[in-house]
Amino acid sequence: MLYPVRIPYGAYWSTPFAKWQGSFSGLHSIRFAAAVAAHELEHRRIPGEVFDYGVLGTTVPQRHSFYGLPWLMGLIGAAGVGGPTINQACATSVRCLLAATQEIQSGLAEAALVVACDRVSNGPHLYYPNPAGPGGTGEAEDWVMDNFSCDPLGGHAMVQTAENVANRHGIGTAQQHEVVLRRLEQYERAVADDHAFQRRYMTLPFEVPNASFRKVSGTLSGDEGITRSSADGLAGLKPVVSGGSVTFGGQTHPADGNTGLVITSPGLAAELSQDSAIAIQVLGFGLARAELAHMPEATVPAARRALLQAGLEIADLDAVNTHNPFAINDIYFSSATGFDLDAMNNYGCSLIWGHPQGPTGLRSVIELIEELVQRGGGRGLFVGCAAGDTAMAVAVGVDGTPAS
Repeated sequence: MLYPVRIPYGAYWSTPFAKWQGSFSGLHSIRFAAAVAAHELEHRRIPGEVFDYGVLGTTVPQRHSFYGLPWLMGLIGAAGVGGPTINQACATSVRCLLAATQEIQSGLAEAALVVACDRVSNGPHLYYPNPAGPGGTGEAEDWVMDNFSCDPLGGHAMVQTAENVANRHGIGTAQQHEVVLRRLEQYERAVADDHAFQRRYMTLPFEVPNASFRKVSGTLSGDEGITRSSADGLAGLKPVVSGGSVTFGGQTHPADGNTGLVITSPGLAAELSQDSAIAIQVLGFGLARAELAHMPEATVPAARRALLQAGLEIADLDAVNTHNPFAINDIYFSSATGFDLDAMNNYGCSLIWGHPQGPTGLRSVIELIEELVQRGGGRGLFVGCAAGDTAMAVAVGVDGTPAS
């Protein structure tokens, strides 16, 4: 299926991703995302007045986040634009892309701004009053830490879903660590030549604002908190779960950051593109849910549904990017689909640059687009798992080569 939408070439961006409790830990995620979006849109000479729809993806509440997307659009000078604020855990980015695509497809909008942001650092501590409780006491929740450690449906931690898939399919620690080292090699391509690949969509060096967004408090030369593991270092790690196979080295780390992308009607895309010779198409979406406590397995049926809608087979793909909170994800996906394990995530992935939840998928989609542009065009797939044993996928197509 070819949706009647286009992504203008170059009309997307990502901040570097900062480590947990790092350089972005004191910044309000929505205000930060709005400041970045305003700067990036101005840099691309895309006025706020062009938008008639917006979608905000965020999974960790911040003060006033009840006002969500309308607040963000007002902060960037597009006060007349509305739209939803979406939380679908780690699949938030793809859900936001689908929402924007459907709005344009239905004829209700012509140009949408998709922004995804999260600050996993300093997550909120919530109190739920319960007058019927003992002495009127309620219940408390640490939004980030409690949800890492307990799926309320099964009572298990996220890492247990990876262990269950590893046990079912015979995936050991050594194989997981081999994937980590391969993904590190691929990430080094993205930062080679003074971050040449990342500079295609990321402003570097990146000026970190202070909490009031009035001054610059520091700069980042790139992603913060990258662990450059070695084979010997990984070999010395013990599994997180006793008797398991997943080590801290074989999984991602929490992070903070934001991303943005413009999606429009085909005619308007040519006007907003940084290179009208390049056409970026949205070909298909997929959603799936796996057996309880087997989250990584959901990626395969989600990918197959997106490819079915796109009219593609796995062999037709020129590039595949994944959200891989565990190295197990990629191993299982490759074994189940036949896609070359070493050829996935050629310029980085969440296993290496971290996982700020809402923005993770959108950054991977942006990197997928840029890889396809470098190839001179092609067809690509992004897929990622999410809490609740779910996954979403999106297939994209790039036609044309840069005019330069």
